[in-house]
Amino acid sequence: MASQLNTSMPVRHPSAKNSTAEKLLVAASELMIERSSIEVSLSDIAQKSGVNAALVKYHFGNKDGLLLALLARDAATEVENLEYLLAQPIQPTAKLKLHIAGIIRAYHQFPYMNRLIHYLLHESSAEAADEVSKFFVAPLLDFHRRLLAEGTRAGEFRAIDPVLFYTSLIGACDHLFFGRHAMSRASGVGPVTDEVCRQYIKHMEALICGGMLRRSE
Repeated sequence: MASQLNTSMPVRHPSAKNSTAEKLLVAASELMIERSSIEVSLSDIAQKSGVNAALVKYHFGNKDGLLLALLARDAATEVENLEYLLAQPIQPTAKLKLHIAGIIRAYHQFPYMNRLIHYLLHESSAEAADEVSKFFVAPLLDFHRRLLAEGTRAGEFRAIDPVLFYTSLIGACDHLFFGRHAMSRASGVGPVTDEVCRQYIKHMEALICGGMLRRSE
């Protein structure tokens, strides 16, 4: 039954407050993907969107407000996917593998996501950090708690601390993208391609499942 699920991350843009704000978010997202960087100016965003740069302040307050809204938009899709996955009538181990694949594909689909998270948590305001914790970190950690508890009750998982699990999985997925530049200098590895994602999914499935599944006698 797990094979019937669509594990790819659908490209879906939740409705913004109005079409102007939506255009700004889409333009910011596209620019960051094109440039592999979150260092995009308001004038660049305005030019790509066809919207006056002054309207960023009207809709989002400032550039950091726009970045926060962009991350919130993308995170909303991922949180919905988590709830959908948890509700599926499949074994916890199958859910775990789908989740590992989904997280890696989400980072690949939104390559700026991990950089935005780092920036908003550590380099922006305390208010921005609180918001990221509410709409991204807390729901993901709660999902891990519930999935691990389900797997333990089913006798499939050994007892695993949710915070340590979150740190291991998200840290490993995050570093594939955030630390890629440093690794390319040290070992000459190339960019994160679709094939690299597929290989990493298999690697993380083997690594995590090999360490947390209960072995039958």
